[in-house]
Amino acid sequence: MMGRTHFIAALAGLYALLAGIIALPCLAVWADLEAGERDALAAMLAERAGLIAFLLLIAMAALGIIFDALYRRHVRLPFAMRERLEVVLGPNHVARLDETGPAGLRALAGAVNRLAEQRDALERDVAARVDEAKWRIEEERNRFATLIAELSQSIIVCNADGRILLYNNRARALFSSETDGGNIGAALVGLGRSIFGVLEHSLIAHGLEKIQQRLACGEARPIANFVTATPGGQLVRAQMAPVLQRERETADETDETDATIGGYVLILDDITRRVDLESQRDQLLQSLTEGARAALGNIRAAIENLSEFPDMEAPQRDRFIGIVREEAQAMSARLDRTVSQYSDALKVRWPLEEMAGTDLIQAAQRRVTQRTGLPAKTEELESGLWLKVDSFSLLQGISYLVARLQDEFNIREIRLRLLRSGRHAHVDIIWSGTVVSTETLAGWDLDPMSAAGESSPLTLREVIDRHDGELWFQREKLRHRAYFRILLPAAGAPPVPEPAPAAYGSRPEYYDFDLFQRTEASDALDQLPLAQLAYTVFDTETTGLEPSAGDEIIQIGAARIVNGRLLRGEVFEQLIDPRRPITAASVRVHGITQDMVVGQPTIERVLPRFHAFCQDTVLVAHNAAFDMRFLQLKENATGVAFRQPVLDTLLLSAVVHPNQDLHSLESIAERLGVALVGRHTALGDAIVTGEVLLKLIPLLAAQGIHTLRQAREASARTYYAKVGY
Repeated sequence: MMGRTHFIAALAGLYALLAGIIALPCLAVWADLEAGERDALAAMLAERAGLIAFLLLIAMAALGIIFDALYRRHVRLPFAMRERLEVVLGPNHVARLDETGPAGLRALAGAVNRLAEQRDALERDVAARVDEAKWRIEEERNRFATLIAELSQSIIVCNADGRILLYNNRARALFSSETDGGNIGAALVGLGRSIFGVLEHSLIAHGLEKIQQRLACGEARPIANFVTATPGGQLVRAQMAPVLQRERETADETDETDATIGGYVLILDDITRRVDLESQRDQLLQSLTEGARAALGNIRAAIENLSEFPDMEAPQRDRFIGIVREEAQAMSARLDRTVSQYSDALKVRWPLEEMAGTDLIQAAQRRVTQRTGLPAKTEELESGLWLKVDSFSLLQGISYLVARLQDEFNIREIRLRLLRSGRHAHVDIIWSGTVVSTETLAGWDLDPMSAAGESSPLTLREVIDRHDGELWFQREKLRHRAYFRILLPAAGAPPVPEPAPAAYGSRPEYYDFDLFQRTEASDALDQLPLAQLAYTVFDTETTGLEPSAGDEIIQIGAARIVNGRLLRGEVFEQLIDPRRPITAASVRVHGITQDMVVGQPTIERVLPRFHAFCQDTVLVAHNAAFDMRFLQLKENATGVAFRQPVLDTLLLSAVVHPNQDLHSLESIAERLGVALVGRHTALGDAIVTGEVLLKLIPLLAAQGIHTLRQAREASARTYYAKVGY
């Protein structure tokens, strides 16, 4: 429209200029004519006025056409080319300039098109390299996440503010709050959470102070150690190591004294059982000491009497010998009871792994046959029996025994047997024929294991001691067989696998190193940008729609958003016993029946856990007034109050799209391209609400709404903000 206006104005100006050029000579000629000449000229012009007007119109039209062609060719075409060039430079890589117009413009358009082709080729190459780099980073990310998840120790990494930016499953399970039905959704460890929710601030501060002092003394890799108790009562030994960082302009990157502590790594070890075992070991030693003192005194007195009076009468001598026998038997029985009662506390401190007994026997069969060539058969293998063993050294010991039997007694076959014996297991190495003396076994027991082409610095006795076991020789006289019996500790049950990540994510999210850059020195939440806040997105399912009339919550589901990421692996999901009937209309919506909630924890137990899950975050819900009313009505009963800021995706949608009639969760999700998964379950709706919030944040920014305060004020101005429950 602007180009047409300019063209009309320019054409009008041209006509005015030509009219002026023609009019000035005509006026000069008119002024020089006499009166009669003027009358004659006027009469002639009057007679030919139509023809003159027609010729003028034709001339003006021809002049306009010529001017329009010149204008289009030399003025409008460059402007049109510029607009087209903006399209070419934009995201539409298919667009090109038309090579039309004057020769100079055609050459320019051709050059621009060639540059566009080169640009597209470069962008395709860069995109390919970026995709490859992203793929490699994602692969490394997945490997790193898997490694962190499978570490046998509990690992937590925090930034300088104490915000958790890396953890593994073991750390999360170590600090899990009270669980119901296997739910660990209320774990107190998660990305962006404060470590001070599970460990005392003074402990961390003291550890950092010790590390800072050691850094100042020039120690290259300072660490601090302390022991503390978890909220669940476990004793934990913690090792703290600093994460050092330097300014970019620091010249010497090897100089630790110029580095500051940007965070710290906590390696945690649950020592509760170890302390218990130490306590049991102390009790064992005390029991043996106190119990044996009297018996040893009686035995010593009896022996002294026998020595001092060698000529005493036979009945009296038999009585003293009986005292020695009875006290020795009592001591032996006491030792057996003590070993049985405190067997766990007597274990040798060696890394033993749980292993199926049948797997151990099969491995022993293969190893014996490979090393000695003897056939190895099995009999009486008890299934379901698990052992705690160092499989490598134990298999070496079994092979060593069989090789010595083969070398010295020329046996032709062995059999292996596995039996349970209380809290222990028997592994028997059986052969026919030759009997081994106690002295021979004692010699084998103490010699370094070297046989069948394999040698080890360990002795057979050391291997047995590693397992807190025993080894002896026995005979089966009726079957003319002999066997070595190895006593080993039995494990209670197969090892329990780590809890699987939530089903909503494709892989666990155990770390976010972008949180190293987060600081929360003194900025109020209201002044922080929406994209930097941590959120808890939640939803409730209820017995009905009238909280003030007595309806109750029957399910809470929540997920966390940290650093602009929805953490699908850190969720809270819990059914709740409402202790009142669920209306049929509500059951048709959420599908939760009365049978499903009977026996579940009550709101008095669940709400404090949910409050801990939401700590230090902004609450987000769809139609939040409804959910918050239920929570507020339970403040007195549960003793917890939710004072966090609240955002409502319904109100934010009304801010972003004020001309839309529908702002239901389904409608908003459809507009923003969010897939509806798990609808009308508390956790499913929370996940969808979280995805919606992440889509709304950049739309709010486009309207100048960047901070939490701006979002809350804009929400309060909408019509829906006036709805109450």
